[in-house]
Amino acid sequence: MKRYLPLVVLVATLTFVLSPLASKGFNGFTPDQFPVVQNDPPVQPAGYAFSIWGLIYAWLIVGAGYGFWRAGEDPGWQAMRLPLAVSLIIGSFWIAAAIAAPILATIMIVMMAALAILAMLRAGDHMPWLQVRPVALYAGWLTAASGVGIGVLLGGYAILSAQNAAIVCLIGVLAVALTVQSARPREWGYPVAVVWALVGVIVQSTPNSNWPVIILASLGIAALISCSLFSVIKGPST
Repeated sequence: MKRYLPLVVLVATLTFVLSPLASKGFNGFTPDQFPVVQNDPPVQPAGYAFSIWGLIYAWLIVGAGYGFWRAGEDPGWQAMRLPLAVSLIIGSFWIAAAIAAPILATIMIVMMAALAILAMLRAGDHMPWLQVRPVALYAGWLTAASGVGIGVLLGGYAILSAQNAAIVCLIGVLAVALTVQSARPREWGYPVAVVWALVGVIVQSTPNSNWPVIILASLGIAALISCSLFSVIKGPST
């Protein structure tokens, strides 16, 4: 099985990247998918933030291609391949699920995020720009996206108000992100993706002067950047 993992990851990556072509794409859950209409929920970043997928797609393809052709037997690459492949395979069906069943889609994206984080933590240090970094960016964005999905569900099914759902889920995302970052503090691709999402949340919340969400997201950005800078100043552990 292990000998085929580089090819499995490459095929899974290509399938994941091409999966939007099998549908009309996904621009967020529609208001009519929930009992309680969710128009511009505060937990969701501004639309421009989703453009990060273009970079994630391209970088994952380059990394998977290099891994297949030049690092087929590398232990660091091999260690991350199985969870990454499963995450990408699940992701290939995510848009179809999101259009039809938001609850299923949210469960799926949480699974994708957990597996991507595991892959990032398992990855070695050989050629980080092609091995761990694209996976870290993917994992970071999925961490934020999981919080968005859960927040929209909480508000859409009247478990919490949209505002309270946003606050609860932002706290959850930050707790997960800081924990993951502490496990691999010198890998900056992960916090960059989370920070990008948080900036999008601030942009979304600014026209409505939603100060609780703006302040919480800003504190999260400061905490993530501070942790990254501290790890650089501290240097590698000995």
